Amino acid sequence: MPQAPAAQRKKTRSAVDTRERILRAAVNEFAAKGFSGGRIEAICKSARANIRMIYHHFGGKEGLYIAALEETLSELRKEELKLDVDGASPMEAMLQLFEFTYEHFAAHPRLISLLSGENLLKAKFLKRSKRTPVISSPVIAQLRKIVGRGEAGGQFREGIDPLQLYVLIVSVSYFHLSNGHTLSVIFEKDIFNPDWLADHPAPAAQSAPVSVTASRVTR
Repeated sequence: MPQAPAAQRKKTRSAVDTRERILRAAVNEFAAKGFSGGRIEAICKSARANIRMIYHHFGGKEGLYIAALEETLSELRKEELKLDVDGASPMEAMLQLFEFTYEHFAAHPRLISLLSGENLLKAKFLKRSKRTPVISSPVIAQLRKIVGRGEAGGQFREGIDPLQLYVLIVSVSYFHLSNGHTLSVIFEKDIFNPDWLADHPAPAAQSAPVSVTASRVTR
């Protein structure tokens, strides 16, 4: 197949670069200010792009916001699927997934902000996403395999629902960060203090059904 002319390849790369700049700027803007507070003008300025490019690539503010949600979720899924869970024992694989999830949320505050904001909107825009179900399904399939191996080997009790388990893993990894400001005021303790955050994973892991709670996971 003949290659496209150099000028056309350059134009294509430029369009891809512009789209990526807009998307990165949108993630930052919507994470900081939500859908209602996010401004297209601010995104254009940060991305060094004009508003025409936003409409060309995303169809407008709503399309751009949905793309920002999809992008942050896609980053999480891509990293999850890099875990070598097939090469580990079921319990080790489960702990790997828990530790990864915990660390990923801690390292990606924009993901927490975007998901929290979209929850307040009752997933109004995420419902319109055609990519989200495709993005989300692999991790449940992955977890189902881990649970199945654990059940077959007698390490996990039978009847564990992969989605129920994943929601619990995410809640342990997410709640203290998404509610850290209010928790800090209520309990007069800075939840975001590095020392507090460093101490949190141990009891969190012990409370999750992926480690020592034998009555919930193991026989």
